[in-house]
Amino acid sequence: MARAHPLNVLATLDRARTQRYHFAAAAIAGTGFLAGAYNLFSIIFVARLIGRVYYADETATPGEPGGQLPPDAAAALNGVAFSGTFVGQLAFGWLGDRIGRRRAYGWTLALMAVSSAASGLSFGREAKAVLATLCFFRFWLGVGVGGSYSLSAVIIAEYANKRTRGAFVAAVHAMQGVGILLGCTVALGVCSVVPKADHVWRVILVAGAVPAALSFYLRTKLPETARYTALVAREPKRAAADMSQVLRTRIQEQDLDVSVGRVDDEWGLFSVQFLKSHGLHLLATSSACFLLSVTYYSQNILQKDLLGKLGWVSPSAAASIGAVQEVARLARAQALIALCGATPGYILSVVLIDVLGRRRLQLAGFTVMTLSMLALAISYDHWTSHAAGFFALYNLTFFFANVGPNTTTFVAPAELFPARLRCTCHGVAMAAGRAGAVLGAFGFLSKGADSKYASGIGTRNELFVLAGTNFLGMLMSLFVPETRGASLEVLSKEVVYESIDMFMDSNGE
Repeated sequence: MARAHPLNVLATLDRARTQRYHFAAAAIAGTGFLAGAYNLFSIIFVARLIGRVYYADETATPGEPGGQLPPDAAAALNGVAFSGTFVGQLAFGWLGDRIGRRRAYGWTLALMAVSSAASGLSFGREAKAVLATLCFFRFWLGVGVGGSYSLSAVIIAEYANKRTRGAFVAAVHAMQGVGILLGCTVALGVCSVVPKADHVWRVILVAGAVPAALSFYLRTKLPETARYTALVAREPKRAAADMSQVLRTRIQEQDLDVSVGRVDDEWGLFSVQFLKSHGLHLLATSSACFLLSVTYYSQNILQKDLLGKLGWVSPSAAASIGAVQEVARLARAQALIALCGATPGYILSVVLIDVLGRRRLQLAGFTVMTLSMLALAISYDHWTSHAAGFFALYNLTFFFANVGPNTTTFVAPAELFPARLRCTCHGVAMAAGRAGAVLGAFGFLSKGADSKYASGIGTRNELFVLAGTNFLGMLMSLFVPETRGASLEVLSKEVVYESIDMFMDSNGE
């Protein structure tokens, strides 16, 4: 059935000057995203401490650490979070289009807060009991984190004006970097005041409930997005009333000279119409997410060499210090890596995304990542003996990942699809990325005869594979259209405007 969409309120949002409510929406969405990043990242400290506390090897020879988490247990601890995130991205993406962004987002935040607190309270005295309960709660934490990905992106995209939409969505994504730094800061702080290792990891996990609970409270300050209310719930008068309060202006029903197109809005994700209109967009964004994540989550391949070569964290050093001191040293190393590569990349992405556009940043990022991985692979023996150069190339790779595809693959799916399918499609793209993360984190590992995970094809060959993966990501980026400066309704083909230049920037993009 065809129907005309009421667009006055949406046009007003597109033209609105940047003001306080934009920053409020970004802060609310960003705080939830920060909570997710903190909870996923902090497991590296937790895994170290659980290994030292519950798997202490009394027969360890001199020069070996006092206990390590077995590979199977480490894989389970990471795998359940990945699985939960995958489920959450698909499930809450779908829910966001069914029950509303605001309501679904509240569910994800509540789930994150409860699961974070419960993770720290994992019960049992034996290692298996502690790990079993921790894995259970980490799965549900992952479900909440996965849901926050799509909902936070779509909420801020639908609130923002078309001129600065990219910067606001990128700023929400940049809270991932803040979450990583917060994880390092909390770990350092807890290590300095809590003497027992078994208490340290629990406090680190429980602290993750705080930003999730804060975001849950703050979300009550903003109404449902106007695009969901007007285009999906089909209540344009309520959308206009909500945005009139937010914008502190009266939105008239017919205050713009707009010719509203008519569109058949009954077709769904698995229809021929969707395949014709948006199938290539979904394939391109999902493929780019998948390929990026293979590289992004395989960074442990390089970190295990990098941290040891720099002398920051190594088995010999761990053997001579306590568990808490080891984690404090690891937290300082991770914070330095984040400050040198990831954080500047996040900041620059916010600055450049509405200047250069999403497509250019994504292509440039994948290109530099390809060249950096090739440089590391071709001269791997040289770089492993020159720690400073290794560190520089490592950070260059992930700096451009964050400037480009790590940010743009989060932004573009929130802009390209119709309002009624926007969260679902974003969730599909992010779930594809999570599948790539599993491949990146576990796919290069094979089980050796000593039950330790050893490199399957060798680090050098793995780097060549990752260079090829980045090159494929660059090719798929060619099929992602530029979205800079355009109204969401134009990009999603939901409406046709009489004066298209009213809803596009003067450069015509």
